[in-house]
Amino acid sequence: MIENEQDLPDLPSETPAQSDALPKWEFKPRKDPKWGEVTRQGLVVGRGANKKVVPPDEVYKLAAFGCTIEEMSDWFGVNRDTLKYNFSEYIEKGRADVKQRLRNAQIKLALGGNAAMLIWLGKNMLGQSDNPNNREENQPLPWTEGE
Repeated sequence: MIENEQDLPDLPSETPAQSDALPKWEFKPRKDPKWGEVTRQGLVVGRGANKKVVPPDEVYKLAAFGCTIEEMSDWFGVNRDTLKYNFSEYIEKGRADVKQRLRNAQIKLALGGNAAMLIWLGKNMLGQSDNPNNREENQPLPWTEGE
């Protein structure tokens, strides 16, 4: 129980301070602001005062959005190496899934008739090129003078 108002934590105000350089905006303060707590389940990482709870499914989702390890570690407030050590399989799975979804979307565009995507996929997936004579198997046969 809180004995006096000095023990209250610093809570954000309903109307944040604004600088004069930015345009003014206002929003109506709530009649009865409701404050609460959120309990998260996940892997506890870190030691001592640096302990954090990091849900693996959130790591997967951020990796599937294409976030870098630096962005994810900043989001959770943990060290980059700690995140890589504890969640490498979730990060790899998220990145693999986003690549698969992108590839699927590209193929759908190409099969739908998008000429630029057809050319790009032909070059990158099928090994096609604009200069087909530059391949090793298309080189002229060796010529010897004495036979």
